[in-house]
Parts: sequence; structure tokens; C-alpha cells
Amino acid sequence: MFLENTVNHKEQFGWIEVICGSMFSGKTEELIRRLKRAQFAKQKVEIFKPQVDTRYDDELIVSHDTNEIPSTPVPAAANIRLLADDCDVVGIDEAQFFDDEIVNVCNDLANRGVRVIVAGLDMDFKGNPFGPMPALMATAEYVTKVHAVCTRTGNLANYSFRKAQNDKLILLGETEEYEPLSRAAYYKAMLQEKLKGMEVQEPEALEAKKDPKKTEDGANRS
Repeated sequence: MFLENTVNHKEQFGWIEVICGSMFSGKTEELIRRLKRAQFAKQKVEIFKPQVDTRYDDELIVSHDTNEIPSTPVPAAANIRLLADDCDVVGIDEAQFFDDEIVNVCNDLANRGVRVIVAGLDMDFKGNPFGPMPALMATAEYVTKVHAVCTRTGNLANYSFRKAQNDKLILLGETEEYEPLSRAAYYKAMLQEKLKGMEVQEPEALEAKKDPKKTEDGANRS
């Protein structure tokens, strides 16, 4: 369990906390929990999310368990630096959708004495590191990796398998579009997808590709 640090009054520096994991792992739930604790402690809290995230609400940050907290949608990471004046705590959800400037913004805020709490997907649907998340995890003082439960094996899941036939990197969705899978289940699912995309051809068609002239001669004879 994560234990919040107290504010260091001797040194005016903050820190960065990153909450990462797959879809349905409870990232936003944990982000909201930490932010509400800070609000309860009467700290000044500002919360941001990318403008593109409109799944549940245009302004609220909402977890899959329908827990929610008000936020300010911003089109770019640089806006956070301008709007997070005189704060004790800054929360940022869906950080993977922001541009790379988010890393500089978080570090600037932490250097100004702000506690920065960031939540986001660490991998995209192809299993690759997602956007600025690797750099945020590298520069953060604290990284919490949360896990979903694999829908096929019941083991811990750390992959977000996309069920929808869409190759766009950013595709907002829920259980209809995504499924949390363990490493073994994800590997099998990706292999099945690859096999589906392979064309199965008759021997004659394969022979024609090897030697087109031979096929033309056969056609002339007939």
C-alpha cells in the first residue's frame, strides 16, 4: 500500500507519483483516492485530463467503478503548467494521451514544491510502451503498477487486448473494445489475430505466383 509523504518544509521540492497498468486495473480509482485524501486534508488540489477523453463526462474524471472527481480538460500538456498555479497537489489522468511535454511539466511542478500524481496506461494495445509514460515512470520518485484480472485465465493481467478491428493508436473504449489479459493469454490472442489476417490460398494459386508463364501456357492450351 502506498504511504503518502508529508510535505517537506525544509526543502521546497515536491515529487512525482505514477500509477500505471492495463485497462480495468484501477488506475483512475487509485488516482481519485489519493486526490480525495489530499482534498480532505485541505490541500489545494488541481486535476487535469486530456481534452480527448470524453468517455464518461466532458469534465469529470470517472473510474470504471463510477467513482468521480471534477477536473479541467486541457488540449496540451503546456496548459497544465499555466493553470496549476499555487497548488499543493496536481492530479493528471490518462497521461499517455498527452504530448511529450508532459514530462517537463511534471518535473517543473515537482521542482516548484508540488506533489504530482499521474495515472496512465503503460502499454498500448500492441504491447508497446505508451507515449510519454516510460519517461514519466523513469523520472518519478514513486511508481505503482496496478493489475486487472485476466478474463481468460483469472491470473493478473497487465496487457490491454483490443477486440475492436481498429488500428488507431488512440481508441477510447470499454469492455466492448478492450479486454485485460495476462501475458500468456495476450500472446495467444495476438497469434490468433495474426493467423486470421493470413490469406489461405489453393495450391494452383501459389504455383501461379511462382511461375506466371507456366500458368499462361496452360491457359492458352485450354
